[in-house]
Amino acid sequence: MLPMRKNIAEMAGYVPGFQPEGDGWIKLNTNENPYPPSPKVVEAILAEVGSDGGNLRKYPDAGSREARRAAAELYGVEPTWVIMANGSDELLNNLIRAFAGEGEEIAYVHPSYSYYATLAEIQGAHIRTFGLTDDYLVAGFPERYEGKLFFLTSPNAPLGFAFENSYIEELAQRCSGILVVDEAYIDFSSGSAIELVKSYENVVVTRTFSKSYSLAGMRLGLAVARPQVIDALDKIRDHYHLDRLALAAATAALRDQAYLRETVGKVCATRDWFTEELRQLGYRVAASHANYIFAEPADRNGKRVYDNLFVHKILVRYFSDPLLQHGVRISIGTREEMEKTLKVLIDLG
Repeated sequence: MLPMRKNIAEMAGYVPGFQPEGDGWIKLNTNENPYPPSPKVVEAILAEVGSDGGNLRKYPDAGSREARRAAAELYGVEPTWVIMANGSDELLNNLIRAFAGEGEEIAYVHPSYSYYATLAEIQGAHIRTFGLTDDYLVAGFPERYEGKLFFLTSPNAPLGFAFENSYIEELAQRCSGILVVDEAYIDFSSGSAIELVKSYENVVVTRTFSKSYSLAGMRLGLAVARPQVIDALDKIRDHYHLDRLALAAATAALRDQAYLRETVGKVCATRDWFTEELRQLGYRVAASHANYIFAEPADRNGKRVYDNLFVHKILVRYFSDPLLQHGVRISIGTREEMEKTLKVLIDLG
């Protein structure tokens, strides 16, 4: 018998979105950006490789200093308030490792990002979930929450709504531990909680480059927090956790905000158009602040919609969770991709 930890042997692993093989698919199931990254990102990667690839024989900057400086300039903080990461998932994992010991409590809103539960189980932390009210507030949140971490996904995945900063600030005041604001999709919305980091030492804001920056294939993320928190995360991360090409890509992406605004604008325009078209078909679609929508057909049968789109090689995300099985999450692709998707839904009735 292998001496495996009991919680690891018994836990179920996280299941990511289906990755199809072969061509011809319209892939709207993992919230990837349909547009390529900034040309400056490609230039930076090629420059980092060099003509003979010689740079690749050397280790990357363990401190990610240039990328941290670029992020700090963008967000109006000192570099000591920023940490880069191998995807925002690394940050979520290390925050639990840094602040929640075995048996200690972490919490999150359900439904939201289900990977929080997996990371907590790995650590052996106790999990508590809070539901949502009809007006998208956290249901039953105590006047003083004593858990070690509370994860708040804003905009929410998979529903797409965003919490107001005034409400996030109220939650920060009610948390005795760390409030982690997971802003994976914030660039498709307006207003970030980063300013709250300057006022509250227990607020951490995490970001990803996978969505708005079109760099899901590079595995990049960052967090903004007080230097004491950043120092703790620096202690437990892998010492060379980002390769040279990823660091070059991150720095170039952060410094090309004009391109970001252009592509995000196109996604948001398509999202709003597609939302109205679905409503005309009788779907219930809440206003989204992300690069996806959660669409509920009139018969509340999300599996039927998923299966019919799958037959036409259009991938969306269906969740068997009882709170979500009445609809599907549809990532926003190009206008052409969404027009093809709409046609199938019209024919489906």
